[in-house]
Amino acid sequence: MAYTPGILTHWPWEPLGSFKYIVVAPFVVHSIYLYVVGAEERDLAYLAILPFMLWRMLHNQIWITISRHRTAKGNNLILDKSLEFEQVDRERNWDDQILLNGILFYVGYLALKTAKNLPLWRTDGLIHMFLIHAGPVEFLYYWFHRALHHHYLYSRYHSHHHTSIVTEPITSVIHPFAEHIVYFILFAIPILSTILTRASSIVSITIYATYIDLMNNMGHCNFEVVPKWLFTIFPPLKYLMYTPSFHSLHHTQFRTNYSLFMPFYDYIYGTMDKSTDTLYETSLKKPDDVPDVVHLTHLTTPQSVYQIRLGFAGLASNPLTSTWYLWLMWPLTLWSMILTWIYGQTFIVERNTFKKVKAQSWAVPRYRIHYLLQWQRAAINNLIEEAILEAEEKGIKVVSLGLLNQASEQDSIVHLSSSPGDNFNKNGEIYLERHPMLKVKVVDGSSLAVAIVLNNIPTGTTHVLFRGRLTKVAYSIVSGLCHKGIQVVTLRQAEYEKLKKTMTKEDGANLSLSAKGCNEKVWLVGDDLSEIEQSIASEGTIMIPYSQFPPKKTRKDCFYLNTPSMVAPTSFGNLHCCENWLPRRVISAWRVAGIVHALEGWNVNECGDELFDVDKIWKASLEHGFRPSPEPCLVK
Repeated sequence: MAYTPGILTHWPWEPLGSFKYIVVAPFVVHSIYLYVVGAEERDLAYLAILPFMLWRMLHNQIWITISRHRTAKGNNLILDKSLEFEQVDRERNWDDQILLNGILFYVGYLALKTAKNLPLWRTDGLIHMFLIHAGPVEFLYYWFHRALHHHYLYSRYHSHHHTSIVTEPITSVIHPFAEHIVYFILFAIPILSTILTRASSIVSITIYATYIDLMNNMGHCNFEVVPKWLFTIFPPLKYLMYTPSFHSLHHTQFRTNYSLFMPFYDYIYGTMDKSTDTLYETSLKKPDDVPDVVHLTHLTTPQSVYQIRLGFAGLASNPLTSTWYLWLMWPLTLWSMILTWIYGQTFIVERNTFKKVKAQSWAVPRYRIHYLLQWQRAAINNLIEEAILEAEEKGIKVVSLGLLNQASEQDSIVHLSSSPGDNFNKNGEIYLERHPMLKVKVVDGSSLAVAIVLNNIPTGTTHVLFRGRLTKVAYSIVSGLCHKGIQVVTLRQAEYEKLKKTMTKEDGANLSLSAKGCNEKVWLVGDDLSEIEQSIASEGTIMIPYSQFPPKKTRKDCFYLNTPSMVAPTSFGNLHCCENWLPRRVISAWRVAGIVHALEGWNVNECGDELFDVDKIWKASLEHGFRPSPEPCLVK
């Protein structure tokens, strides 16, 4: 929001929230009705407004995805500063301007006789539009933009746009409603002039609008995309086309580089920033970022592809949930699953900075369902191994394994493990066995997960119910609780016997088997906790998960803690998306473990059956500013 918001700051349909699209529904229904029923002469132009709007949304989303991927890689980066949740929230309604333009197009079509029955293509109309854009539109925009930087207008309107120092493609359209009205009038000049002279066409209008979106999105990318050879071949192009670094300076210096897409007027009126050429040159030379630590994760549900950082920014900034309108996109979702199945290597999804460490998250192009299929284990292991070898080649110090990249055997073929080390990749140890000379350290994060769960047990607890699959983390937690003198109750004979075998006689005395354990107030649970099992818990029971995935929450009168995780320090940079189902700024124990290993410079692997020092990594995590997740809250 602007410093002191002026009139017409808010959008008219803002109270409608996600139902705002209903404002165009009458026009859409009317256009389809006329075309299908044929009540009047069928007019393709009227019908084409809806696909035209959808194309603009798709075009913008493509730019968002490409930009976030390139920014995560770090190459050609212009401004290396953090993007935060506050900016994502402010820019989530970037499609408002598309709705506004769509409504005005519908109204214009109904009001202007010359807008009806437009031909599909006319070359002269396209040339006409671009000549008018290069002249009056660019000139008027330059002076209007300079006026917006006057204190009165800047504080009431344009400051809202300039709140984003580190720009994303969609930053280009984040303005108050009043500003967008003026922008529409400006960009409508070429379109109206060709419509009134009957030189317009459906394709020419689409091309012109796509050009506006293309240049807007490109100019607000935080990486340089325009190659130097373009200006070498045709030097005058520097006056006719701006670059992302040109406009980035406007967001950092504020009173230079006012031009829309053509820097011509900045040269004429002396407002060209003197460092423009230098920033352009240096941005082009910046190579891919080489991180110190990589967190290896993977896709979870089919819809999670929209909620990673490269997907929908608004969804990625909130915990993973199943949103109703995503079910309407199942054809696209299915196609994305096929593409990820075909894609044969990991891809970068996030880039963070913290103290002296640069971190990235890489995603294995597989979904959770693939990890549940035994015949997929070899292929998944190969993908993980290739990622570790790539990290080795790049000189990365630590690779942490997240989610099911260290899945236990029972997670893959759905049966209880016979021992704590019976894993399909031995908690990462298999990669060290295959490549004993690896310099990169492989961390499965189990020790920190154990430390977090142990410290989540409420003070004064004397009895804990254990219910879940037996994994490396589970064995260690139960053993740690019994060693502290806390009674651990199990419900199943098989779990009891396997846990008992791994304990000393003294610790084993604190492990018991009881069908009445449901009366315990603290439950230690895995993601396989069933609805029936939860139904027998007493009111107010605290459910503490130890697994990578959370159990399904079915009780409203019980407390559910997060899966093992910690709150990132405020200095943890570029954290503007949620890690799966975790709340904002909360990251998983397995990811934190890799970062702490890199910060401490520990020259050890954490794989196989052995745990790293639980107390040591817990203390180090706290010293670096990570904090336990928020207190459990009542499920609503």
